[in-house]
Amino acid sequence: MKEYVLFYRRIRLIVGLIVLCALNVFGQEAPKPEQDAKAPVKSEESKPQEEKKTDKLPFTLSVKTKPILNISLKAEKIRLVEIAAELSKRLKTPVFVGPTLQKEVVSIEYSDLTLEPAMQLMAPAVYIDYEIDTGSGLPPKPLGIYFWGTTGEPSATAVVPGANQSLLVEGDTEDGVEPETEEGKKRLEEQPLRIEFQNNILSVKAKKQSLVLVLLKIGEELGIPVDIQYEPTDVVDTEITKLPVEDAVRRLSPNIRLFLRADLLNGEKRALRLVLADPAKSAQQGF
Repeated sequence: MKEYVLFYRRIRLIVGLIVLCALNVFGQEAPKPEQDAKAPVKSEESKPQEEKKTDKLPFTLSVKTKPILNISLKAEKIRLVEIAAELSKRLKTPVFVGPTLQKEVVSIEYSDLTLEPAMQLMAPAVYIDYEIDTGSGLPPKPLGIYFWGTTGEPSATAVVPGANQSLLVEGDTEDGVEPETEEGKKRLEEQPLRIEFQNNILSVKAKKQSLVLVLLKIGEELGIPVDIQYEPTDVVDTEITKLPVEDAVRRLSPNIRLFLRADLLNGEKRALRLVLADPAKSAQQGF
């Protein structure tokens, strides 16, 4: 019996030692949670980058393109150049600030306005250069927006590409005609090509005239360069009476590109350049 008790005590001692060893092992592995707790430190390094992504503008700007382009803006004492830079990004159109407005600070608020009414509120004078593709059926495409002072005007070639002007070389079809007389008026009426332009209103009377000749005469009357990029065989036989230039040229050919400038302060439009584009090249470029 005594031997049995001793044996039992030894067993208990051995079990106790085993338990103690196990506790020591667990105690050595205990720091693991501390190591895990240190792992998120890496995310602290990326925090500045996340803050950069969520940086907010000092003004509120919304540009929606559907169903139509409309703009909303709320700015309080913000430099005009800062707003112009953001507008340029959102509209994907160059926006220029005139030299006298570089330090201009504005407070302005408007909601859901289309392009021209919205831009008209931005500066004393605003100009927008457009391109009209007569064959696309699309509205005029803005190429550049200018926030300007009340004096001077942006360069006509700031965004509208320059090109060599095609020259019109011919005799004056109205030589010797005196429109003041009845005979002179009759002879004018009988002219195969007559172009009249006043206050952005264009009239064209062409009797089986080449398209190139008609466009060159229009450019001459408007005082703008005309770029003929291919040699068409098109013949124009039409009479267009007192239409805005952009509407009149749409009726002449689907291959015309008209560049014009809208002066929002004075509510006027002025043609800048006329191009007869090669339809083959336009098709290759996806126009």
